[in-house]
Amino acid sequence: MTLPDLLLQSTYGKVAWGIVLATLVIGLLPASRQLSRRATAQLLGVMIVLALLPGPFSPAYWIALALQWPSGLLVGLCLMRLVHPWWPATAKRGLSVALAGAIALLGTVLYLDALGLLPLGLYFWGFGPRGAPLLALAAMALCVAWIIQGRSRPQAFAALGALTLFTLLRLPTGNLWDALLDPMLWIWAVVTLAIRAWRKRQRHLETNKIGAGPC
Repeated sequence: MTLPDLLLQSTYGKVAWGIVLATLVIGLLPASRQLSRRATAQLLGVMIVLALLPGPFSPAYWIALALQWPSGLLVGLCLMRLVHPWWPATAKRGLSVALAGAIALLGTVLYLDALGLLPLGLYFWGFGPRGAPLLALAAMALCVAWIIQGRSRPQAFAALGALTLFTLLRLPTGNLWDALLDPMLWIWAVVTLAIRAWRKRQRHLETNKIGAGPC
């Protein structure tokens, strides 16, 4: 088991929560009031500075009490959302349905395992000295292939960044699963799938209503 340096872990956690908070602020803005590139960069800088404040003066201190540190994948996806103005208009931001499904499934299995309902010991396997790094390297190769092929590039870059942080620095906790999953990301994935299913159902109902026509 290789754990990250405590100072490095603490610094990562604060900066990471600053990135997540900046993304939440932008996400709450109406579509008609999206920030410019400069304003986005300024907001990100302010949030990171606030998060780096010592002790209880930092909002990251209070968030970490409940949620610990965000996963590298969540931070990567948030960064992809923040740099959205620099991406081509055709680039899809946020969670794709496939990625949301994978995160929701992985999170459900790991959380059931942690509760003892699926006694598989999967979480501790994430500390494996050989298996976890090998899996991370294989996943990194897949991300590079997707980037080269132009498939879901923002999401592939986010995953590649998270896996690189884990491989080189063992951030955020030394466990592979914590690099790819956290409660906020799991909730985001589940909500994404629920909204997708609801919209699909609404379109199906509207199609049936139009097809039925006036009686």
